[in-house]
Amino acid sequence: MKEILQDILKSALNKTINSGELSIPKIPSFAVEKPREEKFGDFYTNIAMVVAPQASKKPRDVANLIINNLNGYSNIISKVEIAGPCFINFFMTQDFWLEALREVIKKGDEYGSLTIGANEKIQVEFVSANPTGPLHVGHGRGAVIGDVLANILKKAGYDVLREYYINDVGLQMETLGRSTLIRYKQSLGEQIEFPQNGYKGDYINDIAKDIILKKGKHFLQVPEKEALPFFIEFTADVILDGIKKDLEDFGVRFDRWYSEKTLHERGMVDKVIGWLKGKDFIYEKDDALWLKASAFGDEKDRVVRRGTGYYTYLASDIAYHKEKYERGFKKVINIWGADHHGYVPRMRSAIKALGFDEKSFSVLLVQLVNLKKGGQILSMSTRSGEFTELSQVIKDVGKDATRFFCMMRSSDSHLDFDLDLAKKQSSENPVYYVQYAHARIRSIFRQAEENKLQDLRLETCNLKLLKLTEELSIIKKILAFPELIEKMALSLEPHLITHYLLDLCGEFHSYYKKHRIISDDKDLTNARLMLIKALGVVIKNSLDILGVAAPEEM
Repeated sequence: MKEILQDILKSALNKTINSGELSIPKIPSFAVEKPREEKFGDFYTNIAMVVAPQASKKPRDVANLIINNLNGYSNIISKVEIAGPCFINFFMTQDFWLEALREVIKKGDEYGSLTIGANEKIQVEFVSANPTGPLHVGHGRGAVIGDVLANILKKAGYDVLREYYINDVGLQMETLGRSTLIRYKQSLGEQIEFPQNGYKGDYINDIAKDIILKKGKHFLQVPEKEALPFFIEFTADVILDGIKKDLEDFGVRFDRWYSEKTLHERGMVDKVIGWLKGKDFIYEKDDALWLKASAFGDEKDRVVRRGTGYYTYLASDIAYHKEKYERGFKKVINIWGADHHGYVPRMRSAIKALGFDEKSFSVLLVQLVNLKKGGQILSMSTRSGEFTELSQVIKDVGKDATRFFCMMRSSDSHLDFDLDLAKKQSSENPVYYVQYAHARIRSIFRQAEENKLQDLRLETCNLKLLKLTEELSIIKKILAFPELIEKMALSLEPHLITHYLLDLCGEFHSYYKKHRIISDDKDLTNARLMLIKALGVVIKNSLDILGVAAPEEM
């Protein structure tokens, strides 16, 4: 919708230039946006304020020149006003909105698809939970945020790859393998103390028992140093298989699973550290290697290889991100837990040290989820084993409710997930409220078929009969969907789609209670059926982006 007005304004501005009324070197970039209040019109632009300095004229004079050259658009623009410091406010005609509504139905599933991405390659790396235990609902929130964001970017015209980075090396993996080994020995009767920092969840016991079934008492006679690699690999594989199944059940699928271990096996970490040393971006101190991160905006320099000779996580991440860009991604988006907030500036400094544009690197930090049941907040700690697994939440409230609830607040806000509310079959439950709107629309069309109204041609009906204030408000919200896709894609704010849906469905439920869709007036019935058909398209397309079902009946 904004593009139409932008084209009209460019045409009007060109007329003023061609007539000699205005002289500027070129048409500058200008904004067309929606005002916060309806009294200021449907759209406004800052074009006069942007052009005025170039033309050496007052903004109001420029605004009047542009307005005087808007002739020929009376079927689109009903009124124009100059307001404030010289914004131009536009009030669009009813015909403008009604004709645009027809396009929604024509495009169907493709409505809201954009080309702003120009097929640019983007990688979205998300979840990337360490394979040290089952996923909890906090991981689930990151999973659905990444998945929905990827859906939005794809809808906006980007070439998107979803990737899971498996942290399968380091001290945590040794701790994991040792935890299973000790539980294995304890299960076989050996008196051995469990380490304080070990992983205490029941899943470790289950894995140890599985090893006993497969290997018997074999490892009781094997020195720990020799046994540990098997226990690390076996435990990590079992946990990773569980993670993959949980994500599949959650409707989250990755294009690639990337192992950190392979970076080391292929010598990629050695290569990137050597490359940075060659650029004089790494120096040696206290037997360790340090990245000159402070030279690239970080608060201090960072260790990439310890005095023990072991690389830090940062070294692996630098190699991983260099490889991301080498794969052709123009933008990389990482979705991390909020506890990684201090890690962002050091990675940004590493991106700059590698010679890449820091603007191509984005991080969304996902705040904690508080699970509530019976009014009480449930505890979550992976290492202590005190947490509610994602699979259990999905089993309790369903995939749809879990995904929707995880998207109801911005990623940088804490989320209270009320399990009792998520199970309610009433309008109090946000996901039920939205899904019921779609089911209600489908029910109306089944009723229309029963009344033999299915032969009415919705695309050629008299839309001018949609005169009610509520109808025009719903139409405007339907037609705002593409702009919402663009905004979410550019701002990386995928949660806005749930706000949009709740607002849109709220207006529909209210409208439905007040006005009959199917009546004895066939022409009005036809117009209203077209309205709710377009509404159904947008609700379904939005739910598809969320990975939530659009039910035919409830």
